[in-house]
Amino acid sequence: MISGYPVYDICTLSGQQEHDLLADRFGDYLKKHDKLHFPHKHSFYHLVYFTKGSGSHVIDFETYDVKPGQIYFMIPGQVHSWFFEGEIEGYIINFSQAFFTSFLLRPDYLDSLPFFSGNTADAVIQLSTKTIAAVTELFENITEENNGHDRYSLDMIRTAMMRIFTLVAREHNKHAEAVTPTYNHTLLANFRKLIEQHYNSLKLPKDYAALLYITPNHLNALCNDILGISAGEVIRNRVILEAKRMLINPKLTIADIGGRLGFDDNSYFTRFFKKQAGITPDEFRKNFNK
Repeated sequence: MISGYPVYDICTLSGQQEHDLLADRFGDYLKKHDKLHFPHKHSFYHLVYFTKGSGSHVIDFETYDVKPGQIYFMIPGQVHSWFFEGEIEGYIINFSQAFFTSFLLRPDYLDSLPFFSGNTADAVIQLSTKTIAAVTELFENITEENNGHDRYSLDMIRTAMMRIFTLVAREHNKHAEAVTPTYNHTLLANFRKLIEQHYNSLKLPKDYAALLYITPNHLNALCNDILGISAGEVIRNRVILEAKRMLINPKLTIADIGGRLGFDDNSYFTRFFKKQAGITPDEFRKNFNK
C-alpha cells in the first residue's frame, strides 16, 4: 500500500537488522537524523522528553509548543513533524511492542496507559517540578544502560521505562477533571479499538454498538458523557484524520483516498470531508504543501 508519508522502523533508524529499542539524547538523535522534521510516521512506540529548547511539534495535525519538562508519547501509525528554535536537549526512546510483551505477563499493558491511547490531547504532558527531577534521572539511567550492553541492561531499561510510565500516568490522573468508572473507560477504549479496525468499512454508531453488545443510545450517551461529543462524531473524526494523513501524499488521487476509506462515490467523499474539515480535500492538500 502506498503511504502518505515516510514510514520509519527502529531497524532503519538504528542501522541494525534486529532491534526493539533505540534510546538516545535528543540532540544527538537530531544530528543523526536531520531529515526527520518533515512529516513522517513510525511503526513503533515513540516518546520524547524535552529538558531545553523551544519551537513546536505537530502530532496528527495538532500543534503543541515545545517546553522544558514536557514529554510526549506516540503510538505506531501516528503522523508527526517538528519545528525547533535554537538548541534542543532532552531524550528520545523508540521501542517496539515486543520489547515489553516479552517481559510482562500483561500483553495489553501499553494499551492501559492513558497517554498511549492515540488521543493527542492525552499524549502531551507538562510535568511538575517534582516529577521532572525523577523522570530526568530515569532517562539518564536509560541512556547509560543503553551504552552499557551487559546481560542485564535491557531489563534495567525496561524497569526504568515502567517507572517513567507510572510517574507520568500519576501526573496525568492528577490533572484529569473527573474519574470515570472503570467500566466506562473500558467500554470507550474498546469502542476506539473497534474504530481503528473498521473505520474504512463501518461508519455508523449502531454498527459499533452491536459489536460492543450495547444499544446505540448507550454508546452515544457514553461518548457524550466522557468526551463531550457523539459516537458518530468520534467515528467521523477518525475517518477525517486518516484522510488528512493520506492527503499528504501527492501520489494518491482524491478518488484513491475516498476509495480506501470506503467511499464509492468520490463526490460524496469530498462533501463529507468539507463538512467535517471546513475545506475540500484538494484545498487541504494545497494548504499543507504551501
